[in-house]
Amino acid sequence: MRDRSSHRAGVLRYGEEAGARVEDQLAAEEPLEIRVGDVPLTVMMRTPGHERELALGFLFGEGIIRARAEVAGIRVLPNGEHPDLENVLEVELTGTAPGVDQRWQRNFLSASSCGLCGVSTIEAIHQAAPPLSDDEVRLDPEVIYGLDARLRAEQAIFARTGGLHAAGLFTLDGKPVVVREDIGRHNAVDKVIGHALDRELIPLERHILMVSGRTSFEIVQKTLQARIPVLVAVSAPSSLARDLAQASNLTLIGFLRGRSLNVYSGRQRLRTG
Repeated sequence: MRDRSSHRAGVLRYGEEAGARVEDQLAAEEPLEIRVGDVPLTVMMRTPGHERELALGFLFGEGIIRARAEVAGIRVLPNGEHPDLENVLEVELTGTAPGVDQRWQRNFLSASSCGLCGVSTIEAIHQAAPPLSDDEVRLDPEVIYGLDARLRAEQAIFARTGGLHAAGLFTLDGKPVVVREDIGRHNAVDKVIGHALDRELIPLERHILMVSGRTSFEIVQKTLQARIPVLVAVSAPSSLARDLAQASNLTLIGFLRGRSLNVYSGRQRLRTG
């Protein structure tokens, strides 16, 4: 199967040689339709690759499935207009899955910069994903300091294009489990969580999630649902992301730059002294 994660494009580059024509690599962005049975569920914009993981992570995040065992199968449907594109996935659920309720009986577009959040309040989120319990996770800050470099080292598509977000799952001693890239940061997180779900690793109570860019409310929500106790980002969280993390006993770290970081909630999980 050919790599569709990036495309070549001619550009006019200005610099030392004004107006030089060069070839560049652009991150790919294509639609993906996810169907549950015969119900069209969503059309999302994503970077091609790891569609199975993306579908599993998305369905888990929306509460449509709770475990890998609730998925009977995933198959690519033929696209009559573009048979070379794998952009329609059909997911078959078992009888034990929560499934698709009336709020999903419609088509909608999930933009690549901000995914769909199915609930609007912290209280409602905690009904499905309660706050994390106190645990014995205690991290040496030295482990955190190296995560941004380890994440970047795994970003092969970003190295070609400079245009993708990434999410990475790490063990508590900083070893990478999986890193995924996508045009949408929430898609990258869904791919990581879908990877873990496919391997029946959830709950991820002994892991760290690292994301490029900022931390949104939705990414904190996905982290909580996967029971990941520590979320680290290169940039800042939003105010609502911080509020949800604090209310959920989740360790939220931002502005990881070299040997500098900010702790916004859950500081008890970082060793001091």
